[in-house]
Amino acid sequence: MIGITLGDPAGVGPEVILKSVAEMSAQDRAQTRIFGNIATLQAVAEMLALPIRPGIDVAVTDLPIDGAPLPMGQMDPRGGDASFRFIEAAVRAAERGEIGCIVTAPIHKEALNLAGHHYDGHTGMLAALTGGKAWMLLASDRLKVIHCTTHVSLKDAITRITPERVLDTIRQGDAHLRRIGYDNPRIAVAGLNPHCGEGGLFGDEDTRYIAPAVAQAQAMGINAHGPISADTLFYRAYNGAFDLIVAQYHDQGHIPVKLVAFDTGVNVSVGLPIDRTSVDHGTAFDIAGKGIAKHINMQHAIAYARKLAAGRNR
Repeated sequence: MIGITLGDPAGVGPEVILKSVAEMSAQDRAQTRIFGNIATLQAVAEMLALPIRPGIDVAVTDLPIDGAPLPMGQMDPRGGDASFRFIEAAVRAAERGEIGCIVTAPIHKEALNLAGHHYDGHTGMLAALTGGKAWMLLASDRLKVIHCTTHVSLKDAITRITPERVLDTIRQGDAHLRRIGYDNPRIAVAGLNPHCGEGGLFGDEDTRYIAPAVAQAQAMGINAHGPISADTLFYRAYNGAFDLIVAQYHDQGHIPVKLVAFDTGVNVSVGLPIDRTSVDHGTAFDIAGKGIAKHINMQHAIAYARKLAAGRNR
């Protein structure tokens, strides 16, 4: 069973979920549960004229929202609170073994924080709810990237790069790829500075922190390489030289993936005691409620979730 959280009910989450469910096979739909609000889902299904009856044609764990359905495309703390409760309910269901993977629709960080849930996004929230530690991995057909740091300033990201953190990220990426079927993942570690510091001319972090971590990973039998200058690495990986890149900070990894797979890239939380995938886009308040949101990203996130659930015993 795959659990899909509604995300912010005023965003495009309800729309892309229902469009995806409508195109599922009967078998896949029977193995899908939405954690959300039935009043919102019913309103969106009616707006889209979809032949889907939430709670009848697809299972729904219904959680109340005061005043639901909320106005579409408007930031509201009620939506932020609801999005947290949807995720919390799905996490507990996953911990009980009722669902094999969580797929999350986008949340609105400002609404979430205004509602009193102070997280930087899904990854930090899931880590707090499960007591685990999470890494963000972006997956597409030809380019996969796992991040050493994510939602921190660039200045803070640099200070967080340590041999231990880089090694942990390499190990998490290796374990994830093995789980989804790679026998000997080829992992490339991006340098932090231009040209990996050019022998100390542009900084020494690459030789002090990143290179030792790669050497330790190799000693553990991991097929790791680096540090490699980021200005050529992503091109090489995209053309098949590597299976996964370890990026040192948020934009170093996000920009290339979103350039080549904006509609199909999947956000995966790695290292948690539960499995989670997500769309790689936001709430899109500007088009919410207009029936024009693309759902291909949600379909890819669901497909990746089913792959993870199938590889649970790998």
